[in-house]
Amino acid sequence: MNEPHKYRPTDKMSDLICDNYSLLMVMSRFGLSLGFGDKTVKDVCETQGVDYKTFLAVANFMSEEQCSYNDNTEDFSIQSLMDYLKRAHTYFLDFSLPAIRRKLIEAIDCSGADDVAFLILKFFDEYAREVRRHMEYENEAVFIYVDGLLKGQLSDSYDIATFASKHNQIDSKLTELKNIIIKYYPEKENNNLLNAVLFDIFNCEQDLASHCRVEDYMFVPAVARMERKLKNEQ
Repeated sequence: MNEPHKYRPTDKMSDLICDNYSLLMVMSRFGLSLGFGDKTVKDVCETQGVDYKTFLAVANFMSEEQCSYNDNTEDFSIQSLMDYLKRAHTYFLDFSLPAIRRKLIEAIDCSGADDVAFLILKFFDEYAREVRRHMEYENEAVFIYVDGLLKGQLSDSYDIATFASKHNQIDSKLTELKNIIIKYYPEKENNNLLNAVLFDIFNCEQDLASHCRVEDYMFVPAVARMERKLKNEQ
């Protein structure tokens, strides 16, 4: 028998955020706004047009650090989870990575005389392009394929296993970038800016890893189950 999840529909949304502030990002990616007073998770989600079961599934997955969600694929909406993943892509591509780049330029000497600074910026730009390719493929191929499945349309040339077999972890290169900064960038008189951007890189790395886990252990199994159901029906 499965252990009860940490968070429940009757919990106050404010209690969830105070218990685990990283759930602010989950809220944002579901399109939920602040200012909900003492309302429960279920009430906040229903008031703002969000499937509360999907929100709780992601919140519990994040908080409990599960490595599988296969046993509860019926407890959330694939459409709602896909909307969450799309918003996460927008956050990374349009906000998080550009903000880190701006801080990097401010923190390091990009005048041209500092080879390490040039290497750091070059490495970051290459990484950002890789993340964009990764997420645009998911937006333009995977999610469109799943939209078809939700309409009852199977494909003869593609399935979610194809995506899963090629789904690489996009957070690994950030580890290399951190190491370059920590080990090789020369110490300056005031490193507050550089330490702040390094802190942001650590957070981004963790956020991307969590994002990939949601795709691998929640989204992919749920889509695979939907594929099997459609095949059986046909």
